[in-house]
Amino acid sequence: MILTVTLNLALDVTYQVPAVDWDGVNRVGAVHRRAGGKGVNVARVLAALGQEVLVTGLAGGPTGRAIEEDLRAARLPSALCAIAADSRTTLAVCETGAASGVRRTALFNEPGPEVTADELTAFVRHYTSLVAAADAVVISGSLPRGVPDGIYATLADLAGVPVIVDADGEPLRHAPKGRPAVVKPNAEELGRAVPGGTPAEGAQALRGQGAEAVVVSLGADGLLAVTGEGTFRARMPYPVVGNPTGAGDALVAGLALGLVEPAPWPDRLRRAAALGAAAVAAPVAGEFDRNVYADVHPKIVIT
Repeated sequence: MILTVTLNLALDVTYQVPAVDWDGVNRVGAVHRRAGGKGVNVARVLAALGQEVLVTGLAGGPTGRAIEEDLRAARLPSALCAIAADSRTTLAVCETGAASGVRRTALFNEPGPEVTADELTAFVRHYTSLVAAADAVVISGSLPRGVPDGIYATLADLAGVPVIVDADGEPLRHAPKGRPAVVKPNAEELGRAVPGGTPAEGAQALRGQGAEAVVVSLGADGLLAVTGEGTFRARMPYPVVGNPTGAGDALVAGLALGLVEPAPWPDRLRRAAALGAAAVAAPVAGEFDRNVYADVHPKIVIT
């Protein structure tokens, strides 16, 4: 079983519109509302690939109840920990580009609820009980207010099984102290955590601080992986246009599979990069286009 941890769970709302008029009224063509947060998106992709998953995190208020209801409707197993404050909502406005054929997406992310010290302590106990049955753990996303920056390192250290951490800012900077199997920033996140130098140098710095491997998402340019077995690049055959929301989460799902289905790093990276590209072609986070995956996967070049 792969346990996904999302401390800042969300109700993700996606608006699809032909074009955005920032000074006028916009008619929304389609609306999608679903449980979200990076770990939930990872779990959706893993479940679609036939993996046993369990979603955990913090949820509260009416929005938290809507998140739990959607997880049940999606048949995603969950064991959430209750908090008093209301969970957050995120908004993605996806411009379908009917006139030009170009799609763009703007994201609006609320900061999340305030979590008390007692609620966090209860969650850590809850997490410890869940991780005992897990084969791997994915810890990802932003932190709600009141949660210390070092929590991801703490959770990774407590796991006792391989852990992937996908984070930004101070949580990313602290994460290697927990000795996770993989840390997965994108290039901008890595630059903020390790200012100056190349992505390879930044990734090597995080490895030196305790991470076993660092996989850097380079967007349309593919992936860079600095591992104990060497440094690898995955180069994409062509750019995929669409909604990038959740692409990194699909990529992380591919890396998580490499923890429970051991494979050489080139094979892990090819699968992860292909899933990320296929997620861009899907309309909402947590989904991926199987046809795009099948087309891209064999064409990815690993060096």
